[in-house]
Order: sequence, then C-alpha cells, then structure tokens
Amino acid sequence: MPEGPSVRKFHHLVSPFVGHKVIKTGGSSKKLYPATFQSLWLQDAQVHGKRLFLRFDPDEEIESLNSSPQHVRGTCQKEDVDPELALGPSAQETSAGPSGSGEAVTSRPDESYDLGTKIPLAGAQRWLEVRFGLFGSIWVNDFSRAKKANKRGDWRDPVPRLVLHFSGGGFLAFYNCQMSWSPPPVIEPTCDILSEKFHRGHALEALSQAQPVCYTLLDQRYFSGLDPGNIIKNEALYRARIHPFSLGSVLTSASLEVLVDHVVEFSKDWLRDKFQGKERHTQIYQKERCPSGHPVMKETFGPPDGFQRLTWWCPQCQPQLSSEGPQNLLSS
Repeated sequence: MPEGPSVRKFHHLVSPFVGHKVIKTGGSSKKLYPATFQSLWLQDAQVHGKRLFLRFDPDEEIESLNSSPQHVRGTCQKEDVDPELALGPSAQETSAGPSGSGEAVTSRPDESYDLGTKIPLAGAQRWLEVRFGLFGSIWVNDFSRAKKANKRGDWRDPVPRLVLHFSGGGFLAFYNCQMSWSPPPVIEPTCDILSEKFHRGHALEALSQAQPVCYTLLDQRYFSGLDPGNIIKNEALYRARIHPFSLGSVLTSASLEVLVDHVVEFSKDWLRDKFQGKERHTQIYQKERCPSGHPVMKETFGPPDGFQRLTWWCPQCQPQLSSEGPQNLLSS
C-alpha cells in the first residue's frame, strides 16, 4: 500500500473540496453505497500515517451552522450507482489491496452509530476511513485510464470505487481502496514521521530495544506512515549505513539519531518530489547493486507475529556489528 508521503499527497488533492456539498455520486463500491454521500458536506480531511480520514456532515446541520456569522465553512487540518455516470467500459469492481497496519485508533462507538451496521445514524457526523491498496490513488476532475492490456488482452479502464461531484465544481475519484464509516479518529500525531509533532525521543527509545532495527522501523506505534512496503525502511537503513538486523541495543545513540534523521529526511524529500512531479530516487530499494557497485542482498523477513517483507541491504556498506543478528535469523 502507499506509504505516508503518497497519502499526504492524496490529502493535498482532497483539501480544496473541503467546505463543499456532494451533489452527485457514483462508483462501483457495494459495501459502501455511493448514494449515501448525496447532499453531505465534506467538512474536514485528515491524514494520519497511511490512512485518510474524511468528515462528512449532514445537510441539515450545516445549513443551521451557516446561519451563524461566526461559522467558517470548511476548516481543514491537515448501491445505487447514478445511471448518468458512465465510468468506463467495465462495471466490475476492482479488487482491494491490503488493509495495512492500524496506526490510527478510532474512538469507541457511541449513540451516533448503529452498532449492528457501523453506519452513522441520521444527524451524526460521518467519518470516512480510506485505506489504499498497492495501486490505490485519488484522481481530481479526471479518471484513470488503462496503460496496458489486462491478462485477457482487454484495454479496460480501471473502475473507481467512489466518485463524488461537488457543488463548487469538480469531482474526486477513488481507486483501489477500502472505505468504511468509522467513529471520529483519535490520533496520536507524535508517531507520524511527517507530522511536525513527531516525537524523536519515543522513536529513539523504541529503536534502542534488543531487537533488529528493521523490525522496529515497521512498528506503527513509533513510525506511523513508514509502510510495511519497505521503501523508507530500506533507504533509511542504507543511508545510515546500518545493517537491517543490527540490534538496537548494540548501536550507539549517535547511529540511532542518524537513522531517524534519514527516515524523516527521505520521507519529506519523497513528499516534495511528489508535489513537483519528480520520480522517486532510491539507492538500495529493488536494486541489484548499491551506488558503490557492491552486490545487494535481498530476503523476506519480519517479526514472528508481524509482516514478512522484502529487505534489501549491502553487506559491505552496511556491515554486521554483532553475530546475534543475521546468522541466527537466517538460520531460524
């Protein structure tokens, strides 16, 4: 699934629509009917780690709020398919990607939610949680087009899960994602690697544990937004010249500081490049040789009870510091 910088870009695309009313809907979703968004107002868009949260308010509440001179509409912090919407030659629903880890915690359900259906009751704020699949995306005022034929040889355009047209003009199309109504999210921004409130101290304390640092970097409690897809993890470890299986407890505090620096720096650079339309530049991820010309190792690893993900590293640029690391893990 997309990592933190990608979801931040999706948030940037959605933000201009905050404060506008949904006037037309479409899409292939059968678990979350597009028609339920009709006449709702998009009132907030928040991104936390790898998940996007959108708040929709019922029309009657917004109309009453609009009568107050103190109300400023659209404060943004950071199935019945309409037959008029021809969303491509195929009406088949695309498959959803992996749901990912849960870095955001939603509050307990209350009287505003039907506990049997998890659907907001009438008059309640509606928070939509969006989790993107591997090729998940959001398109603005346009639809995704097929870039190549599928396995059957058909040139079929992807079908969006959800399409929302807004009163201010324009529309959003959501692809390859899982969406569900949820209670208001209760988020701890201190673990978000792209948040100004990211807590380096907590991250450093977690990294200093007696376990491979490549495991800790995937822990969403401390590095939310650093997706198990590995790109940021692999790049940060290579640039810090740290072996993936080095135990945090044997690394110096200076080495751990450098590692966190590279995690944050690479993430911010990636986000900037996305906004500028530049391609992501990696040094070790999916490479056969490192920038110094050394052969790159690649294996699939992960905690016994967690994600098993591909790891790339250069044995020469990232020397092993302790015999407790790779040998035991590789032989287990």
